[in-house]
Amino acid sequence: MMGDAASCAMAGQTTPNRYYNIERMLKILASKSGRIGVCGSCMDARGLKPELLVQGAHRSSLEELTSMATRSRRSPLCRCPYRQGGSHCTAT
Repeated sequence: MMGDAASCAMAGQTTPNRYYNIERMLKILASKSGRIGVCGSCMDARGLKPELLVQGAHRSSLEELTSMATRSRRSPLCRCPYRQGGSHCTAT
């Protein structure tokens, strides 16, 4: 998670009824062995400490986040239709 999204990984979120709760969504992802990396520089810029992160999230680096994104089938870095359809992307 990068930029302002880094603060979405904070534990202890309180939201109104029927309003989405990103902390709850991240906990579900973590329970399914999902990796939740939060950009360390983005955390520093927003005053976030590692102990404030939701369980399963960790302080990450741009190198790790880039690696995670480029290995992902649904990478935000590649918007070609081949990657979205599950085929191998030839653009990267």
